[in-house]
Amino acid sequence: MPVDLYYSRYSGPSRAVLMTIRHLNIPVNLKRVHLNEGDHMKPEYIKMNPAHTVPTIHDNGFSLWESRAIMQYLCNQYAPDGQLYPREPKKRALVDRCLNIDMGLGPQIGELMRAKTFAGVDPPQDMVTNLKNNLKVLDVIIGANHYVTGDELTIADLSLLATGTYMDWLEVDVSEFANYKRWYTTVHKELPYFHQINTFSQEEREAMVAKGRAYALKK
Repeated sequence: MPVDLYYSRYSGPSRAVLMTIRHLNIPVNLKRVHLNEGDHMKPEYIKMNPAHTVPTIHDNGFSLWESRAIMQYLCNQYAPDGQLYPREPKKRALVDRCLNIDMGLGPQIGELMRAKTFAGVDPPQDMVTNLKNNLKVLDVIIGANHYVTGDELTIADLSLLATGTYMDWLEVDVSEFANYKRWYTTVHKELPYFHQINTFSQEEREAMVAKGRAYALKK
């Protein structure tokens, strides 16, 4: 049976899960959740995901939320011997470390986006500094690797790529992080599904911002 994926196109974590599904060729039913319309607060959704977040999957009676846990589950369930989430303990630990770093980047970028995109003000310098401190660590980890953790694509790459699209939107200057910039520029071009999942027109982005501001005013 196909996996049900409840997602928002504008959600980086949702897009990371969708890239994992596409990479593993897992049959999927896409169920779009309109956050600006409160779909995630409906009783039937909260029953499945009490955190009322996206993404969420429902797989033959099993519900799961939190994007990185979902990506790990999908690899373990549908490609246990694949390289996307390696079984070897040390390789897996490196992937998990980068997923944890990405988990820290997400809220930092979210704060920048709320300030710059939704409030229309320059974000405080300490927010920018904290983000760049994490990018500096990630830049060192990538080093001369082609992919984040070595010579093979993993879910760490997919999760960090989805996060990186927000920095494109915000025009964050990453020129000082040469390894990160090379990795992002190179790897996203290799994935045949990347642009279909992650690219938005200017009109789409403007509509997203308008709906986000309208929803915030209603709350």
